[in-house]
Amino acid sequence: AAMALSGDLWAELPAERRIFCSVLLFSWAVYLWEAFLAHRQRRVYRTTTHVPQELGQIMDSETFEKSRLYQLDKSTFSFWSGLYSELEGTMILLCGGIPFLWKVSGQISGHAGFGPEYEIVQSLVFLLLATLFSAMTGLPWSLYNTFVIEEKHGFNQQTLGFFFKDAIKKFVVTQCILLPVTSLLLYIIKIGGDYFFIYAWLFTLVVSLVLVTIYADYIAPLFDKFIPLPEGELKQQIEIMAKSIDFPLTKVYVVEGSKRSSHSNAYFYGFFKNKRIVLFDTLLEEYSALNKEPAEGEDGENEETKSKTKNKKQGCKNEEVLAVLGHELGHWKLGHTVKNIIISQMNSFLCFFLFAVLIGQKELFAAFGFYDTQPTLIGLMIIFQFIFSPYNEVLSFCLTVLSRRFEFQADAFAKELGKAKDLYSALIKLNKDNLGFPVSDWIFSMWHYSHPPLLERLQALKDAKQE
Repeated sequence: AAMALSGDLWAELPAERRIFCSVLLFSWAVYLWEAFLAHRQRRVYRTTTHVPQELGQIMDSETFEKSRLYQLDKSTFSFWSGLYSELEGTMILLCGGIPFLWKVSGQISGHAGFGPEYEIVQSLVFLLLATLFSAMTGLPWSLYNTFVIEEKHGFNQQTLGFFFKDAIKKFVVTQCILLPVTSLLLYIIKIGGDYFFIYAWLFTLVVSLVLVTIYADYIAPLFDKFIPLPEGELKQQIEIMAKSIDFPLTKVYVVEGSKRSSHSNAYFYGFFKNKRIVLFDTLLEEYSALNKEPAEGEDGENEETKSKTKNKKQGCKNEEVLAVLGHELGHWKLGHTVKNIIISQMNSFLCFFLFAVLIGQKELFAAFGFYDTQPTLIGLMIIFQFIFSPYNEVLSFCLTVLSRRFEFQADAFAKELGKAKDLYSALIKLNKDNLGFPVSDWIFSMWHYSHPPLLERLQALKDAKQE
């Protein structure tokens, strides 16, 4: 009877109230699910205090304990930052923060001589204020993460000055891309007629391809120093391996990631016959600044950086770097990169099509406090961020499952290149350098891990390694 009564009350609510309540309830349902998974994983961190037998040959007890404490600290931080984020989002919705910010944006653009008919100008002011608010509220969390957690566990290499300079630069670069792209997208939607969703999708496709093309050459160097990998054995071996699988390699770079963090990485980019490989200096044993003694006469900041990681051996040997690259090139050879682009663009087209279907529903705008106007930017925000959230959660899980499958396939490709033994040792070293914890709760792992757990990857490589 109680359920029937609550069902009747729900049915009597206006459509906009039902939409608003559904969005809020789903947001909290997702948060509680994530919190439940994080709790299960934290329990693993707390209770697994000794190296499991199957890891005896892989990890020493000191590294295992460091890894456990690091992941425990990260998990606790994630819990509190996640709770804050959820409460902030809820308060913004309940207190009408979105229509309030839209009104303020209108007043600012009005003072600049742009009336209500200049909706795109008002939208850009709204976007600027919203991203500024987000940056300011996220700053304390970012500072704590960098200078308390990452510092405590020996990963942070930044000074406070470098951090703020970096943050300001990121904000400015983001605005320089975001505002022009958004204004053009809104203009296309306005003038596109009945088939605007096709033009909007094509525009976002072109923008994403352009950004991928120019990112490493023009955007990334604004933040980190890229230098060509010097001539030598490693470069020669990389070129030979690339040629053996017809990878159209044009350049190999080393990026000074050690100025920011001691975490390591490698990636490739570029279209068609113009591929480049980027190696973080922290990945390379002979290039990592963290393995070198400070040179005489270096400034205090560099000496301070080096002292943080004194006696810490980091990175992989050349054979292991080649094995890691064999894995990365496997993603290219097996078409994973192209498949991901196709999936992304199919999803983008579907979302724009559904946006075109839903944009005329005034109840959606009314649900979020927009009773008299239906601004296009607000429509994009409501539909893509809130209405599509159940779909986005399902898609995200499916992509995580697919990503794990791709990772196993890329490992198998490296194995076929005869790199099984070196990839095996490289994975162990990278796990150690990044303090990855090799034990995980199965539900947490299934939901979150885009890469298979370390033990599963090593087991898949083991047979070939022993041959």
